[in-house]
Amino acid sequence: MNNDPVAPAKGKLAVLLPGLGAVGTTVIAGVLAARKGLARPIGSLTQYARMGDDPNAPRLRDAMPLAHLDDIVFGGWDIFDEDCYTAAKNAGVLEDRHLDPIREELEAIRPMSAVFDQDYVRNLSGPNVKEGANKMELAEALIDDIESFMADNGCDRAVSVWCASTEVHVNLGPVHSSLEAFEAGLLESDPAISPTMIYAYAHIKAGVPFLNGAPNTALDTPAIIELAEREGVPIAGKDFKTGQTLIKTILAPGFAARMLGVSGWYSTNILGNRDGAVLDDPGSFKTKEQSKLSVLESILDADAYPEIYEEMDHKVRIDYYPPRGDNKEGWDNIDIFGWMDYPMQIKVNFLCRDSILAAPVVLDLALFGDLASRAGMGGVQDWLSFYFKSPQPVAGEVPVHDLFAQRDLLFDTLYALKERG
Repeated sequence: MNNDPVAPAKGKLAVLLPGLGAVGTTVIAGVLAARKGLARPIGSLTQYARMGDDPNAPRLRDAMPLAHLDDIVFGGWDIFDEDCYTAAKNAGVLEDRHLDPIREELEAIRPMSAVFDQDYVRNLSGPNVKEGANKMELAEALIDDIESFMADNGCDRAVSVWCASTEVHVNLGPVHSSLEAFEAGLLESDPAISPTMIYAYAHIKAGVPFLNGAPNTALDTPAIIELAEREGVPIAGKDFKTGQTLIKTILAPGFAARMLGVSGWYSTNILGNRDGAVLDDPGSFKTKEQSKLSVLESILDADAYPEIYEEMDHKVRIDYYPPRGDNKEGWDNIDIFGWMDYPMQIKVNFLCRDSILAAPVVLDLALFGDLASRAGMGGVQDWLSFYFKSPQPVAGEVPVHDLFAQRDLLFDTLYALKERG
């Protein structure tokens, strides 16, 4: 991090969302409603958290040079060509009492055609999809979209947060090893280059910060990291930490702090929205499973305390259950043990609203991503780990999963930025 003053948040900020489904439309509707004083953006650190422990300390939105909600212009891409009001109605997250007062503004936001490959998301298809001679042409088309959107809407800056579906798992290969190999792969339409990777490449080339809200392999490829560092563009990911995993990263640090043993942690979810349908495919579930499984390893440290955590059995299941819709239900059975190895159990049933929990995360990431860009902080932004299931560490570092340690890292960075003026 340099010591130059952080550039002010002047003018309009384009917040671009690949994926204008349940999460994307909930974010947009919430911000539009907040502007009119019709709803509160609860859950957003940027809007409510204070800069310090003093109850009279200023809120982040006042203490830091963050973009104001009134200055945000929303856009995005989706494989379905319906406007955001229709998409929000179909998603079934928000009630008419929240959608109808902002209907005209939502109807004015229509998705640009998406880069999509059904080999990567097998349980979805839609008509609003780009075509190109190769994947490089698709990337260039996305860059054109970004530049045209900013020009048409008078935007000074842009930031992008991935809100689209979970792709099938991708193993890293030679095409991901360097920027040179990756760009050759784009020209050759290498099948190991996913749509998320194409979006990441296009945004970084356009100088736009890119935050990955899905567990898709993209920003953690050496090629994309190389490009982000070369161009000085902030990146961070992956996979929003919202429901069941949020609860894990709250509870697990407490067990570790008290030196309580954990012999097993069984998690199952039922989910009925579009995300649930996508995760019903084993390939996409494998990607999500790896993200959800990773969170306990660094918190319940078996290397440091093998006698307590080495034998822990961790299982994760997700079932597509259409009647539940966006209201996901997460069940956790936690087998713990204490003094003289006597066993105990904890059971958690979290009846959460997936998109309601994700929306403030998207807003914060967009505003913090823009802040990082104006502060000249290119490459991996590990200080944003607070928001991710699988936080991407700076090269050579170990990812931190403890929610409270992540929050300390976030605020330490904000204090350092504030010192720069």
